[in-house]
Amino acid sequence: MSTPPSEESSASDDRLYFRQLLSGRDFGTADRVAQQMVNFVYLIGDRHTGEAVIVDPAYDVAALLQILEADGMRCDGVLATHYHPDHVGGSMMGFDIAGVRELLDEVSVPVHAQHEEAEFIRKVTGLGEGDVVEHTSGDHVRVGEVDIELIHTPGHTPGSQCFLVDNRLVAGDTLFLEGCGRTDLPGGDPAALYRSITQKLAKVPDDAVLYPGHLYSAQPSATMGHTRANNFVYMPRSEEQWLAMFGR
Repeated sequence: MSTPPSEESSASDDRLYFRQLLSGRDFGTADRVAQQMVNFVYLIGDRHTGEAVIVDPAYDVAALLQILEADGMRCDGVLATHYHPDHVGGSMMGFDIAGVRELLDEVSVPVHAQHEEAEFIRKVTGLGEGDVVEHTSGDHVRVGEVDIELIHTPGHTPGSQCFLVDNRLVAGDTLFLEGCGRTDLPGGDPAALYRSITQKLAKVPDDAVLYPGHLYSAQPSATMGHTRANNFVYMPRSEEQWLAMFGR
């Protein structure tokens, strides 16, 4: 599989291993749901130790493990942004999507989730009580010597979380380059999402690169400064204005 130029610059020759993979193109190529949903999966690890975590494995977990193996890496954990089946597996729109449960059949690793999301993930995927490691905002997961900060960003779901690693923000469905996650699904909260985007993520500098959970824009990533200047979700200047535009 060829590596797009944007990935080569991310997966540099230093210690950090970082890959952005698109469902239906880089894996799950024969899966129509994967093609339609255009999910991103991220591989984050330490090149020196060979350890890596998979962010939101779904659709074709065997292919994801094969990609890691081809890169000389191994899966030592999962980071789940939220419980929706297109990110962690389960039943959606009458389709059964492979995800973390099938991954754990291949490798015995922890699944890291925010405390508020853990029970939803268990119900959707069928994981056991001991499979999910529960976190609170500000916790860190270390992969070799690579440090990943977990940021609780409720709104799309109660326990949605983003991951900050080496000035990269892996945002799941909290924030896209254009738009943000829906709040009209079970557990959605538009006021909470406004606070997550404008307050919880305010600590992320403008020169950090945003990596979203779906390819809903022409480009797969952009700086936070560019996103803040161009994404219409930053247009409202107050929570009241936000709710008038996005509350439902």
